Amino acid sequence: MNTSPHPHEPDRVERLVQYCQRFPKVRLMVVGDVMLDHYIWGGVDRISPEAPVPVVAVSNESIHLGGAANVAHNVVSLGGKVELCGVIGKDDFGGRILRELKRLKIGTEGLRVDPDRPTTKKTRVIAHNQQVVRFDREQRLAVSEKIRRALFEFIGRRIRRVDGVVVSDYSKGVITGELMKDLIGLAQHHGVPIIVDPKVGHMSYYKGVQVITPNTIEAFGAAGLETRSEEDLMRAGQILLERLECRAVLITRGEHGMSLFEKDGKVTHIPTVAREVYDVTGAGDTVIATLALAMGAGAEMRDAALLANYAAGIVVGIVGTAPVQRARLAQVLRERTSS
Repeated sequence: MNTSPHPHEPDRVERLVQYCQRFPKVRLMVVGDVMLDHYIWGGVDRISPEAPVPVVAVSNESIHLGGAANVAHNVVSLGGKVELCGVIGKDDFGGRILRELKRLKIGTEGLRVDPDRPTTKKTRVIAHNQQVVRFDREQRLAVSEKIRRALFEFIGRRIRRVDGVVVSDYSKGVITGELMKDLIGLAQHHGVPIIVDPKVGHMSYYKGVQVITPNTIEAFGAAGLETRSEEDLMRAGQILLERLECRAVLITRGEHGMSLFEKDGKVTHIPTVAREVYDVTGAGDTVIATLALAMGAGAEMRDAALLANYAAGIVVGIVGTAPVQRARLAQVLRERTSS
């Protein structure tokens, strides 16, 4: 059965705002690929005489937390508490991440330093609000067994203290089949839900988690579907639900909003609330952070998905990686119901 909630109804909006007010009581653990997002900003007014490429006149640069670290940043910006678990390199970029996390009062006890791999850094060149090129500094091989054991030992010590575990999988080596198998068993033992931002190649790792949040490309790819019609979207959601035996699949659909598939057969299509889309970078991090906080605050899946949709609508209107503030989310909720 397909249902379409009315997110602008006053009663529903007030309920969503109340969940936001409970975020400070929620503690999450974020496990995954920690990275930096590096932006080079400038303008283009000519083509290089050396090759048919634009010449970017650089005006400034900025560096932000990315990947799992950006998920953690979103959690604290939304008022929640967070434990971050991942890997950085023994280099200047790893040091930059540590300093920024400490500035934000995000604990670094769950980070492990691996001298044999670089800290992951994505550099994007932006000219006139358009991405010109991106280049990545990374090591995508799985982390060593020693590092994996250290990560799991940290998780085992802290999991009793959290209301949910967010897995932020960017396929940079932290999330492996072994780690997920151990994590799922541990979380089930303690009754802690796992919410995953997945990668297609790792989909089999997630069997038994509560929720996954693929985008449309990931959902169709994981379901083995080549066409992308509305009918196939419905098939993809059901295939993933059954294959992973999870409680819900939330497919993010860009300008088409989101589609929530639940274990009880309910399907909820949520239209986008974004007024303008400038940059989708980090939107998935915002979605999963908001969704997990809302679930930890007691929201039903559809209300949690609505909150995540509103948060995503804010972040895609900003060029570059940016977290959503809890006050801003509540303000947007109230503005939309009064407009």
